[in-house]
Amino acid sequence: MRPATQRATPVPIARKRHGDCHVELRRFDPAHDSFDELTDMLHRSFARLGSMGLNCTCVDQPATVTRERALRGACYIALCGGRIVATMTLYSRDPDSCCELYRRDGVASIGQFAVDPAYQDRGIGKLMLALADHWAAIRGYAELALDTPQPAAHLIAFYRRQGFRIAAFFRRPGKRYDSAILSRPPKADRAFATWSRRIEAHHADMARAA
Repeated sequence: MRPATQRATPVPIARKRHGDCHVELRRFDPAHDSFDELTDMLHRSFARLGSMGLNCTCVDQPATVTRERALRGACYIALCGGRIVATMTLYSRDPDSCCELYRRDGVASIGQFAVDPAYQDRGIGKLMLALADHWAAIRGYAELALDTPQPAAHLIAFYRRQGFRIAAFFRRPGKRYDSAILSRPPKADRAFATWSRRIEAHHADMARAA
């Protein structure tokens, strides 16, 4: 039986070099990682939208909200030098969502998706989206969706370059802007196949040790 400290260690998904940064991609682990650090990174990433007058939740949400949103799904992070530089949380179908698309069977969604401004344009966002694709595809989802403020033309352009299409528009309660919902069919990625098998083995090991 493996020592408990080893069983608790987060399982890396991928380690890649992007420019001068060695990026490690893995699941956020509340036992090892900080919701305060995650929240600070989200604030930095959404500061541009806040300066546009868009009251996105991530602009100024407290760590308690970050935690609640992260624990409702599967939260992943990218690290460089041990620092959180990107994140996203993946969600299954949400029957209580105010967005009709998110309530549909066969639709997974991405929330709290952000890359620290100091680490943008290095391919980290694309790497995260590739993982989201793989996550949704191996679970049998037909669509992977996300939403972003309609006035944020630079974000909509980025997602469209990644193969997302605009599916609809809606407004969340309390927001001063409409959101564009974008989606694309997910596909499994061979680069993450080894990780998928390693995760399954890790979970089986945890079950045997319980």
